[in-house]
Amino acid sequence: MADKTLAFDLGGTNLRCAIVTADGEIHSEERALTEGERGVDVVIEHIAMLIEQVASQGSLASDVPVGVAAPGPLDPNTGIVRFSPNLAGWTNVPLRSRLEDLTGRKVHLGNDANSAALGEFYFGSARDAQHLVYIALGTGVGGGVISSGRLIDGINGLGGELGHTCVNLDGPRCSCGASGCIEAYCSGWAIARDGLALVRSGRGNTIRDAAANPDDIDARAVSEAASRGDQGALLILERAGHALGAGLASFANVFNPEMIVIGGGLARIGDALLAPAELAFRAYALPAISEAITITASSLGTRTGIYGAAAIVFHKQNQQ
Repeated sequence: MADKTLAFDLGGTNLRCAIVTADGEIHSEERALTEGERGVDVVIEHIAMLIEQVASQGSLASDVPVGVAAPGPLDPNTGIVRFSPNLAGWTNVPLRSRLEDLTGRKVHLGNDANSAALGEFYFGSARDAQHLVYIALGTGVGGGVISSGRLIDGINGLGGELGHTCVNLDGPRCSCGASGCIEAYCSGWAIARDGLALVRSGRGNTIRDAAANPDDIDARAVSEAASRGDQGALLILERAGHALGAGLASFANVFNPEMIVIGGGLARIGDALLAPAELAFRAYALPAISEAITITASSLGTRTGIYGAAAIVFHKQNQQ
């Protein structure tokens, strides 16, 4: 395995690029605004420029590859981003071939959530685990599964959409169009939806007061209200946590992992969300399976995307 790689984290708001070594050291990190409103071509050219800027700072040879972690459904085999909800116009974009033409480097592309699972596997909480389920709680809910040291991403790289596992056939509508998905309960948008409903009912004054803008209720406001002991906010997070735990139990029963890692910004809500998730997990997972599982928080923090992008390359090299 090479001792270093270029790693690129493509986000809807920010671009981040760095050199990452095989033992997890990060060097020459640079970031810039994505400016997705300027169009696909401009963003791709900006990505290529940032890659070459970092490569130049680190005096990297042209044969050092790039790992790119990108949002949205994509095919890592063809290098095509099928759709990216936070980047206007990103439909069937041949990102890998475009970047290879612009940089002259080999590019490996991966879904950001699957990449994050690989990042945990190579650099984070699951570094010594061979069987892992990773779930990211953010605006949406993503995830990834590693079994016997291999990423399980399916025939065309779209596997690991853990957030769209159904936990209630009669549950609320999800962003994917189905009903009762995990994401429809414990994503940022779902918690904000429930908080707004409580405010509109006249029983969510603490949530309203915790919001930066009373007309724009978000998950942070619900979390803040819960930390103040507001019972309505606590019930919203308890419901979300219960759905999360039921989903984790399903993943445990299917994949029999040794570790479940929970990441993403909403994981920082803490016990108000995660304690009911743990209770539901223990209730629904088969005892013989759940007893062998460790549930832990991600240790990669804000650099999950960078580590995940690097892990795409190292994992690819290890599987050859």
